[in-house]
Amino acid sequence: MKRFFDLFVGIILAGVLTIPLIVIAFAIKLTSKGPVLYWSKRIGVNNEIFMMPKFRTMRTDTPDLATHLLSNPGDYLISIGPFLRRYSLDEFPQIWSVLSGDMSLVGPRPALYNQDDLIELRTKCGVHKVVPGITGWAQVNGRDSISIPAKVSYDEFYMLHRSFFFDLRILWMTFSKVIRSEHIQH
Repeated sequence: MKRFFDLFVGIILAGVLTIPLIVIAFAIKLTSKGPVLYWSKRIGVNNEIFMMPKFRTMRTDTPDLATHLLSNPGDYLISIGPFLRRYSLDEFPQIWSVLSGDMSLVGPRPALYNQDDLIELRTKCGVHKVVPGITGWAQVNGRDSISIPAKVSYDEFYMLHRSFFFDLRILWMTFSKVIRSEHIQH
C-alpha cells in the first residue's frame, strides 16, 4: 500500500508542480552558471548508493560535504538559494526518486554517501533496511538542528512504528513546518 500511495501522490505532485518546476529551473539558469539540478550521491535502502536530484542552490565549486560541515555555507549559496531552501523548493525534483522507487514520500532522509557516522548508526539499528524518504520523523522533530544520534533515534522510532496514518501525520507536520520555515538551514 505504501508504494501505491507513493506512486499515486508522486504522479499527482509531478503534474501539479510542472509549472513551478519549470519556473524554478528557469530562475536558477538565469541567476547562476552551471546545471539546474544537482545530483547527490545518497545512501538508499540496504546502504546502496543512488543519485538523488535536487535543484541546485549552491555554486558548482562547493565542496562535496553536508551543508552543516561547511565553515561558511552561506558563502556558497547562489542568489536564489536561500529562498529555495527556506521553503524547501530545492527538494521538488526528489519526486523523481519517489516515482523511480529509490525513495518514499516518508522515511529516514537519505544520508550523503560520506556521512559515515550516520550510516554506521543507522545500520546498527536496522534503519538501513527502510526505504529513505523526502521527509521523515527526524525532519519534523528538528531536521538539521538535532544531533546525529538523536536523528537516528527518531529514524528507529519511525521504523518500529510506521503505518499509513503515521506517514500521513508526518506529511501534515512537514507541510506545516515548511510553511513556517521551521528547522531549515538557510
